[in-house]
Amino acid sequence: MNYEFLKNEDPDVYRTIAGEQKREAEGLELIPSENYVSPAVQEALGSIFTNKYAEGFPGKRYYGGQRFTDEVESLAIERAKELFHCDHANVQPLSGAPANWGVFAAWLEPGDTVLGMDLSHGGHLTHGAPVTFAAKIFNFVRYKMKDVETGEIDYDELRELALKHKPKIILAGFSAYPREYDYAKFAEIANEVGAVAMADMAHIAGLIVAGVAKNPFDYGFHVMTTTTHKTLRGPRGGMILSRGEVSSPLKAPAKTIENLPTLIDRAVFPGMQGGPHMHQIAATAVCLAEAATPEFRSYARQILVNAKTLADALMAGGAKLVTNGTDNHLMLVDCMRSWGLDGKVVEELLDSVGITLNKNAVPDDVNPPFRPSGIRLGTPACTTRGMKEVEMEKIAELILQTVKIAEGAPREALKERSGELKKVHSDVKALCARFPIPSM
Repeated sequence: MNYEFLKNEDPDVYRTIAGEQKREAEGLELIPSENYVSPAVQEALGSIFTNKYAEGFPGKRYYGGQRFTDEVESLAIERAKELFHCDHANVQPLSGAPANWGVFAAWLEPGDTVLGMDLSHGGHLTHGAPVTFAAKIFNFVRYKMKDVETGEIDYDELRELALKHKPKIILAGFSAYPREYDYAKFAEIANEVGAVAMADMAHIAGLIVAGVAKNPFDYGFHVMTTTTHKTLRGPRGGMILSRGEVSSPLKAPAKTIENLPTLIDRAVFPGMQGGPHMHQIAATAVCLAEAATPEFRSYARQILVNAKTLADALMAGGAKLVTNGTDNHLMLVDCMRSWGLDGKVVEELLDSVGITLNKNAVPDDVNPPFRPSGIRLGTPACTTRGMKEVEMEKIAELILQTVKIAEGAPREALKERSGELKKVHSDVKALCARFPIPSM
């Protein structure tokens, strides 16, 4: 983008943007929840729609001047419905957490129970972590993997928990789970106890619309939440997708599955949010159009190929992966078992050579959250740059090489090895120079 006005008006802010642009261009982005938007998405996000208040929904706004906001939000809604094979889409949530909150607010009363995945086994903060506000209002019960070597969910335990606690929502979704769910079993258990089957597909939405990951709606799920900025390659935003038609009753509708879309809309606005961010919604419409193309389907397939290649190469080099591999775009490395280093040390070490990933808990981690035992990494962003299997093997080599430099050495001794780290950093920059970021 051209920043001529910003350069003159606020050089301090411009300097930070230029610095971030250089960091992204010269570094390997392996955080699985991050990606690069297209130039078209970036243009829409910076568009004049940021000027407009549009409280309400298309055709039912509280302000005038809504012709084009209605058009662009309707475009986003229809594109989302077609891509995800659902009846209704609310594209106004500001991100993934507010999207999950929207479903909770629509369906639950204070004290109601949600059955979600344990955080240390791959679940998300919004699925009931005690530090969240949701955990103060609702009762969260957690299921786990039965076998961390294979990643299989303990569906027998899940059913027992559901029969015992009678949850109002059974939530299939993750932040750090490398395998695929058996959605039919989730839906079967939810139906048995009269719960809403909810899927949080923030991480793999792009894989779902491309047909390379299963769609929970095909297995009887009632509602799905997602972000738009991960594998969908859109702006930072969220969506709530559901089955059923929106009605416009004069009074609040009854809490029935059939009324879920209406309940969700009312929960998002006026229940939780005010004016939607129309520039964000415009950019979401663009990314959804891009996700409908054959090129995007090829991209999604390559994400999975790259992830498997990277996981195999890391394991061949001695890294211990949770579940011994991956079925999706991400993987977890148990750093303590692999190298005797915690995840924070490995994250900082790799950051020093231009490889960005994030520290992460492993199942039943005994280490604290800010110094967990593992790291989480994935392939969406590198795949957007055009990298393929050969580059994944090189990335694994660079990671293993960097960790080997520090393995067994006190942190203060790393200064003596700065030359070795600089050589790795130089190799990272050279690799990135061959694969420019599309929007830069």
